[in-house]
Amino acid sequence: MKKIILFVFVCLMGLGGMAQPKYNLHDMQMEKLGRGVVAIRVSKDTVMVSWRYLSSDPMETTFNVYRNGQRINNEPIAVSTTFYDASGDISGAVYKVCPVVKGIEQREGVGVYAMPTNAPIGYLNIKLNKPADGVTPDGGRYSYSPNDASIGDVNGDGEYEIILKWDPSNSQDNAHNGYTGDVYVDCFTLSGKQLWRIDLGKNIRAGAHYTQMMVYDLDGDGKAEVVMKTSDGTIDGTGKVIGDAKADYRTPTGRILSGPEYLTVFSGLTGKALYTCNYVPDRGPLRSWGDDHGNRSERYLACIAYLDGIHPSVVMCRGYYTRTVLAAWDWDGKKLKQRWVFDSYKSGNEAYSGQGNHNLRVGDVDGDGCDEIVYGAMVVDHDGKGLYSTGFGHGDAIHMTQFDPYSDRLQVWDVHENKHSGSSFRDAGTGNILFQIPATVDVGRGMAADIDPRYPGVEMWSAASGGIRDIHGNVINEHPFRLSCNMAVWWDGDLLRELLDGNIVSKWNWDGGFCSLLKSFAPDLSNNGTKRVPCLQGDIVGDWREEVLLRNPEGNELHLYVSTIPTTYRFHTFLEDPVYRISIADENVAYNQPTQPGFYFGPELEKIGGIFRGYDFGMKK
Repeated sequence: MKKIILFVFVCLMGLGGMAQPKYNLHDMQMEKLGRGVVAIRVSKDTVMVSWRYLSSDPMETTFNVYRNGQRINNEPIAVSTTFYDASGDISGAVYKVCPVVKGIEQREGVGVYAMPTNAPIGYLNIKLNKPADGVTPDGGRYSYSPNDASIGDVNGDGEYEIILKWDPSNSQDNAHNGYTGDVYVDCFTLSGKQLWRIDLGKNIRAGAHYTQMMVYDLDGDGKAEVVMKTSDGTIDGTGKVIGDAKADYRTPTGRILSGPEYLTVFSGLTGKALYTCNYVPDRGPLRSWGDDHGNRSERYLACIAYLDGIHPSVVMCRGYYTRTVLAAWDWDGKKLKQRWVFDSYKSGNEAYSGQGNHNLRVGDVDGDGCDEIVYGAMVVDHDGKGLYSTGFGHGDAIHMTQFDPYSDRLQVWDVHENKHSGSSFRDAGTGNILFQIPATVDVGRGMAADIDPRYPGVEMWSAASGGIRDIHGNVINEHPFRLSCNMAVWWDGDLLRELLDGNIVSKWNWDGGFCSLLKSFAPDLSNNGTKRVPCLQGDIVGDWREEVLLRNPEGNELHLYVSTIPTTYRFHTFLEDPVYRISIADENVAYNQPTQPGFYFGPELEKIGGIFRGYDFGMKK
């Protein structure tokens, strides 16, 4: 018990020597979360009510559930934060969840959810305002579908809204020519009310690598902002045009290789452009990025990071194949102030060129209480200086968490596309290589998730890892049958993680060496071709488990799937962990990666015993 209690104190309270991460959550400017109550139909006459267990709730907190003002649980609920109501008459019911401490219902922390009429089984239905089809200058026709999404509390009520990017059917990878339609960004409540629409305009190309939406409360006013790269012709949520409305910088091949580039902070509540400045770094000579046709210069990443350990900053990035530049900004509610710029072409930073991924991770990897940016095979320190570079080069997938339950260090599983570095597992803070599997092919996919309870810690695998590896690099299964490398999700209520591939959740069968179907979301669709990712995945509402946001085939609805499988665990929401919350904020960046917390979470917790994030493993379930 002593070891796990020490881990909790080190991880959450910022005590101890070289613990990873060492945040002081008392001072950090984070969201004020509500109860997150949601009610999901399990069948025709049964509803599962689910809600958040918060770190501000005393350990002895139990809960009462009310339907239309009448309490429907016989005894206060203590085992989980779910309740099944089999009343039969549930259409339009209003559910209320009240915390109870020492037998007394509390006035604070109450959550309410109103069931929509004719609610579907298994998910929340969010109706969308689909943009009209369009025609490019060369006569090509295109239509729209929902793509990447993020979350933010835009009105300060403690609950999340959905910020959604619409992709035209002619969106393009940077390596290809072709016109694209405008990119639209909408904000919807979970009940389907549209709050605003931003049109990024003809001078922002559509594709996975151009628009990275950073949605976060940056100034601490309780309401999230939205930060994106913009240009002349962008129209904010109030209809105001940024810059020159008539400007058109598209070349005859549909690329955008000239013209001003801006960085804009939008109000999350109204979509109004609050502040616009020049994007850093500017494009400059194309050759400085490695080619003359805008493939390498138009690669963008972004993230949120607590660079001073207290306040969230937004970091906007450009390039990773050759030159790499990161620019950190602070928003005080009135203007953006540049904190620092890291440039791999600056003298002394040569080792950082060509080391970036199509994604990134953020966390306090060196134990100083401030966030670092894990930019693939390289890490930038909180002060904008290079921390280390492995030199293994560019990759498509990266995972960072505490893989080893008996260590307080964060580790990184990274895959590389250079036909020699293969897959590598390293200490996140020092770059020390724990093991590496070289490869003679480009390794394009890799995954990390605790899927096998027979081995301590988080397992990992890639397209060329030789099978599933444990934290020591040992192969525990040489030929996993159809083991997905795309996404992961905590779904079924135990401490293992499930795999999410397209519209399928599957469970690894460690005895048989294959995956079993656990849940199908058909006919709903995933995004981004062979990446097969949802619009969003993460702990958005309800208990500690994760939700999956997908689009319907017509593209006019989002469906937020919530697990209705019973669970005997009650954990504080993952959203209160900074590493996890930031991993949701940057999930939409380029090649989407699944959420991961800054601590170990898995079945090894039960073997260790003790109290962990509000759950006492010494108690009988």
